[in-house]
Amino acid sequence: MFTLSSSSSGKGGEVMHTKRILGTVTIGQSPRHDLIPEMIPFLGDDAQVIEAGALDGMTLDEVRKLSPEPGDYVLITRMRDGTQVKIAEKHILPRMQEKINELEGKGAQIIALVCTGEFPEFRSSKLLVRPEKVLFNTVSAVGKGMRLGVFIPDKDQMEHAKLRWSRTASSVQVQAASPYGSMARIVEAAEALKKADVQMGILDCIGYTIADKNMVKEILGVPVILARSIVARTLAELL
Repeated sequence: MFTLSSSSSGKGGEVMHTKRILGTVTIGQSPRHDLIPEMIPFLGDDAQVIEAGALDGMTLDEVRKLSPEPGDYVLITRMRDGTQVKIAEKHILPRMQEKINELEGKGAQIIALVCTGEFPEFRSSKLLVRPEKVLFNTVSAVGKGMRLGVFIPDKDQMEHAKLRWSRTASSVQVQAASPYGSMARIVEAAEALKKADVQMGILDCIGYTIADKNMVKEILGVPVILARSIVARTLAELL
């Protein structure tokens, strides 16, 4: 059972609000200045965010040694300075568990992985929110059987994305357009999906921004689901 205390009674019975602590684990480096500020308005003024990154403390040369080999599950993330990096999931799982433990020790009441990649189970004594489940189940609830247009960061993730989203869609069109690259490529991807006559767009990476969503929605002319805002709204319900 998870208990979150957000208020208490002071003298005279008035309600005294305390900060609710959310811990976030990125697969890259923290802090995520490109992400957390867009999530905070959804969370409310009395939420405190503590960030941790699986690649914290590592140099770019060290991170490049974590590159995927054929058959590896590919993840795309960024360094603290915004540099995009490609890593294999298997290399960072122990580091992610370490960061979860670290955030628990710092008093986080809820911990969120800020990546839509599919991960094995982690150990946690706190409520652990997994964006890939939040995103997939949201799309399944409102878009089951529809023609989906899915945006992912890298072409090496396309096969996995097609298999994943085919579990709930009548058809899946996937375009690789990194949220850490040029907006022009995202525009090209959206135009290609427009020609494919998709019924819903999915921005399947926590790195895509609200501006990305608005631009994609304008091009597609259909509903578009953004991972970071769906996850932030879910966290707001839980905090």
